[in-house]
Amino acid sequence: QVQLVESGGGLVQAGASLRLSCAASGRTFSRYAMAWFRQAPGKERTFVAGINWSGESTFYAASVKGRFTVSRDNAKNTVDLQMNSLKPEDTAVYYCAAPELSGDFIPWEYDYWGQGTQVTVSS
Repeated sequence: QVQLVESGGGLVQAGASLRLSCAASGRTFSRYAMAWFRQAPGKERTFVAGINWSGESTFYAASVKGRFTVSRDNAKNTVDLQMNSLKPEDTAVYYCAAPELSGDFIPWEYDYWGQGTQVTVSS
């Protein structure tokens, strides 16, 4: 059973940084891509960043590219999201996600989700 647990959210001012972390368990972590999504109040959940199984390939939503960095540690079964230059529009619940299928690619569909962690950016 795949389990994902996020941590690291909080309340910060615009321009600040936060680092989110996701701890995964239940299967061989290094065989799967991972991703971060977010959901703002009243809006749909959207893709933020993805990383392939080795960590050599990453992909970002246009709204966060250049400010956010996704990374993973396969020895610790964790995936992190470093968020810099935060803006009020980054306010959302952030979710860690994992796909059902293994492979050296970053998929669009994800099957396992964490409980989410709140990030609030004040202006």
